[in-house]
Amino acid sequence: YEGHNKDLSWISKIQVNHPAVLRRAEQIQARRPVKKEWQAAWLLKAVTFIDLTTLSGDDTSSNIQRLCYKAKYPIREDLLKALNMHDKGITTAAVCVYPARVCDAVKALKAVGCNIPVASVATGFPAGQTHLKTRLEEIRLAVEDGATEIDVVINRTLVLTGQWEALYGEIRQFRKACGEAHLKTILATGELGSLTNVYKASMIAMMAGSDFIKTSTGKETVNATFPVAIVMLRAIRDFFWKTGNKIGFKPAGGIRSAKDSLAWLSLVKEELGDEWLKPELFRIGASTLLSDIERQIYHHVTGRYAAYHDLPMS
Repeated sequence: YEGHNKDLSWISKIQVNHPAVLRRAEQIQARRPVKKEWQAAWLLKAVTFIDLTTLSGDDTSSNIQRLCYKAKYPIREDLLKALNMHDKGITTAAVCVYPARVCDAVKALKAVGCNIPVASVATGFPAGQTHLKTRLEEIRLAVEDGATEIDVVINRTLVLTGQWEALYGEIRQFRKACGEAHLKTILATGELGSLTNVYKASMIAMMAGSDFIKTSTGKETVNATFPVAIVMLRAIRDFFWKTGNKIGFKPAGGIRSAKDSLAWLSLVKEELGDEWLKPELFRIGASTLLSDIERQIYHHVTGRYAAYHDLPMS
């Protein structure tokens, strides 16, 4: 998929069958959750897909330190022992922070002896409404500071006005600015106007060299939803059939309960198969999800729900 003067005229002819997607989403949401005895195992698996995230105006180096400690020790040691999983090195997949906090995160992970990646958002996150020049510079600076994954936001204006070549060109430049770092492209699907646009933007992002496509920034009013996910997952599947390349999927925004996380795992398993259920191809962007997963595991092990003070944030 090299070349800049790519003929993208076929993109405008794509139509997504909206009612069919909604039917499929309802079908999946009506499914029974995972069986009790398997639940703890699946919840631990879910932990290993989490990009543990803090993206707040009041982030400081001390809450980044707490975040990184939690990434390295996501579930209390005694609970892991009870499940005979204490020596499996379970960590979250990555930590995800603002560019100005990358140095803090790199330092904090080093201090706890943890080599998981630091992901940085970039390109004028969350709105993407800054000049291309500064958006590219932001990527380069985050990589310089030690981020090995970059979660970029696309320019939604280009999607809404149907400027597919321009969108392709921008994401190619993001890719180039990343160098060796992985490129995760946030589509901000709640702002794209239609499921057809979600499919088109997914395709363009993958053709332009994204390693992952991600639903949302978590800052839009509508974040990760099943209909949107189904469209993105079908795009990933079509792209795989056409090119042989596997692109990762990352839902983010509003995924707060353990039950939700299991629903996302089973959606990906159904749509793309077991081979996608690994951190190289599947992530969940979340900040509060982990504490609910830990609560559910505590309940699974002890048979009662934790009091608030039993499971502190760090």
